[in-house]
Amino acid sequence: MSLLQPYFQQCASAAFSISFPSHSFYVSVSKRTFISCCSSQSQTALVDSPVDSKIAERDEIRLGLPSKGRMAADTLDLLKDCQLSVKQVNPRQYVAQIPQLSNLEVWFQRPKDIVRKLLSGDLDLGIVGLDTVSEYGQGNEDLIIVHDALDYGDCRLSLAIPKYGIFENINSLRELAEMPQWTVEKPLRVATGFTYLGPKFMKEHGLKHVIFSTADGALEAAPAMGIADAILDLVSSGTTLRENNLKEIEGGVVLESQAVLVASRKALIQRKGALDTTHEILERFEAHLRALGQFTVTANMRGGSAEEVAERVLTQPSLAGLQGPTVCPVFCKRDGKVTADYYAIVICVPKKALYKSVQQLRAIGGSGVLISPLTYIFDEETPRWRELLSKLGI
Repeated sequence: MSLLQPYFQQCASAAFSISFPSHSFYVSVSKRTFISCCSSQSQTALVDSPVDSKIAERDEIRLGLPSKGRMAADTLDLLKDCQLSVKQVNPRQYVAQIPQLSNLEVWFQRPKDIVRKLLSGDLDLGIVGLDTVSEYGQGNEDLIIVHDALDYGDCRLSLAIPKYGIFENINSLRELAEMPQWTVEKPLRVATGFTYLGPKFMKEHGLKHVIFSTADGALEAAPAMGIADAILDLVSSGTTLRENNLKEIEGGVVLESQAVLVASRKALIQRKGALDTTHEILERFEAHLRALGQFTVTANMRGGSAEEVAERVLTQPSLAGLQGPTVCPVFCKRDGKVTADYYAIVICVPKKALYKSVQQLRAIGGSGVLISPLTYIFDEETPRWRELLSKLGI
């Protein structure tokens, strides 16, 4: 399939119908896009139809990464921390390599194009925000979330309304829905870039008289300019909303999002080497992310035996480690004889419990405490790998 085909599909101007049980949605294609949601006998919608194609004939596996912005930088940092540094001959090129994965190509794309090309078969794996997967994947079963928590890009897709005027005392989605102002003739106007998730969310929560619009520029200005009553947008800290006199409301969060590793189901099953490569990437991600914020703590302690020292250590709740403490003798030479008066204790401790753990070690006779950050923690088997195989029916 041509790489340009998804773009030609975006430019199509013809609409087609799909059925909804209780309302209809209509999208008119123009410089500004409007989507209305209201009770009606007519049931028409214009939506992107993901391409259901066969796997293209090629040997290499393709990984799509965000091409610019904070998400792009954080993704490259994660790969580097997992010893999977991306090598670009020229920073202007859209294709790169990861030397540790010889059969893999990296393609830098816009996040929404990563999802579209996963569906069209032009990419096999991708790293994007869950919000992007949900908006442009539209629930397509060919998309599989391989890792759902890469620990960056945290945000939420949330509905926000003005703090003033008719919304001053409105603090929940239920209260918003019950406002008598919203009718077929005068629906609630919502500015958003999420023209799939927005109508879907309103439909599921029983808000019938709603019209969605997407406009250029910052959505936060839309209510103050009078072109929208509310906005549906990604929120991180909420500072921008507050500075524009907007507020989130109870029940108004559509989706909690962060960076995820997503794959094409067809690629994992049909493309040679795709599943093995995914397994390696997943294991590296899991091992590194599990080690974040963890420390190795080593201390020496007097004792009559390893068992006696271990029993003393396990009386302290913060010293259990992952499965328990490692205790081994520390040999020294005294009066010409080799003895083991001390035992070394090695445990893994979360950063938030580090100082408390050191205090507990000292309290039971620990000394010479050494602390080192952890880089990887590999499990016997990655739980998410078992989940992936289950999703694939393997």
